[in-house]
Amino acid sequence: MSKSNFQEMPFEAFLNELKAAMKNVFHVRGDIDQMALKRGMPPFVMREIMNVNPLSVGIPVEYGGRGCKMEENISLLAAASYESLALSLTFGINSALFLQPVAKYANEESKKHVFDRFINNQNMGGLMITEPDFGSDALNMQSSFSENDGNYHIQGTKHWAGLTGWADFWLLTAREMSPEGKLKRDIDFFICDVNEPNQQIKVDEVYENLGLYQIPYGRNILDVQIPSSRRLIPETTGVKMMLDLLHRSRMQFPGMAMGFIHRLMDESIAHARDRQIGGRNLLSYDQVQQRLARLQAYFTITSAMCHNSSKVAGIENDLSLNGLEANSVKSVVTDMMQEAAQSATQLVGAQAYKINHIAGRGITDSRPFQIFEGSNDILYAQISEGLVKLMKKAKEFNLFNSLKSNSLTSNASERLKSILDFKIETSLPQRKMVELGQVVGRVVCMEQVLKLGAKGFNGQLIENAVKVLEQEIEMLMSGYHHTGQVNAIEVYNNESNWREFL
Repeated sequence: MSKSNFQEMPFEAFLNELKAAMKNVFHVRGDIDQMALKRGMPPFVMREIMNVNPLSVGIPVEYGGRGCKMEENISLLAAASYESLALSLTFGINSALFLQPVAKYANEESKKHVFDRFINNQNMGGLMITEPDFGSDALNMQSSFSENDGNYHIQGTKHWAGLTGWADFWLLTAREMSPEGKLKRDIDFFICDVNEPNQQIKVDEVYENLGLYQIPYGRNILDVQIPSSRRLIPETTGVKMMLDLLHRSRMQFPGMAMGFIHRLMDESIAHARDRQIGGRNLLSYDQVQQRLARLQAYFTITSAMCHNSSKVAGIENDLSLNGLEANSVKSVVTDMMQEAAQSATQLVGAQAYKINHIAGRGITDSRPFQIFEGSNDILYAQISEGLVKLMKKAKEFNLFNSLKSNSLTSNASERLKSILDFKIETSLPQRKMVELGQVVGRVVCMEQVLKLGAKGFNGQLIENAVKVLEQEIEMLMSGYHHTGQVNAIEVYNNESNWREFL
């Protein structure tokens, strides 16, 4: 496909080209269920798929891409995740964590250099933030840089960067080392081209990651010289730039979830229709209906998230202050991914408990989504922290009143008034902050479902999704109001061997 062809091609036709390529490599030339047993991707798979130039959706038109439209990025992720969650995540790493930040924050020379290589040489890029001793505590990262003869010398150790050893480009994060030998507070981003002199990154160890076998992860040693022109230019501070980048990435998680949940739903319905138990098919059993209805609800909720993100998460918008929305979307949708995989495995039974079955594989492939780019427990707590901060500012501590006045939750909170109409304590223990965040996150998502319904989306699916969310919120609120607290017993050895009491 020539450059002009994929630029001018209607998006639906472009997407069909990608689907045809995936069908060829995953179902004709190869078998995705067998590929999933081994680490990495066979070379012909990535060659055939990248020949369609899928990553052009993350590149502006003036640099040869399709325009960096959020709707196209999310649709690409959804199409890929229907076939392979690992492939979708590969696209997501490239687009959300590399191409979009470069398009927004790099200088002209760097953009031309990077985008030309992506369009003409099918290069790939990733992001290195996490360090062995500073995972979620990214603001205290120890990777450092100092300026030297027009270059930035970056030193440090990074790990769990998706595409370790594969990517041609990396966004490296580091803090400036002062002349006194102390690390400054702010964070900077640099474009590293591993094909350039003095920019090679040493892979110290490749991890045996649990799930997502097709994506390499590992520990990387940084000791590189980056030209000064390859430093990203923040609009204000590097920390705000990082928040903008991460919030935008979290808002695109529904794209990766969309195809994954859609596929599990299709597989589960087909199995329930065909499987005969006691002279009737599984569809006739009430518990099976309940599981399928929840899968359909997850499909609908994720559809609403994709619709919302397509409208609000473009690179033209500053998302650095959108933590409540981004954290709600990421944490709720990844919880639903895991629940969908568990349900599909339960419905299919023993056959699904194989790594070469999409449902069983989906359990391990979707699990890290609840951890990376912010562990869900931490994100739920941050949702509550952000809400409490807004409450203090408004001097309004009634949960319903606060959510009613917030555009992210105004309509949904009306439907939930009976369970949200109470006063919040502003000095909650961490576990209660997590529980409250789980509730608020789902209210945010219900709002997005209601808005999609108002646009004309299938009314039955919308109503079922709202009922499922109401049920989850009611159960979570019951736990939140429970006052009993259980703590770990550090010294538990005394009188704790059951055989002593026979």
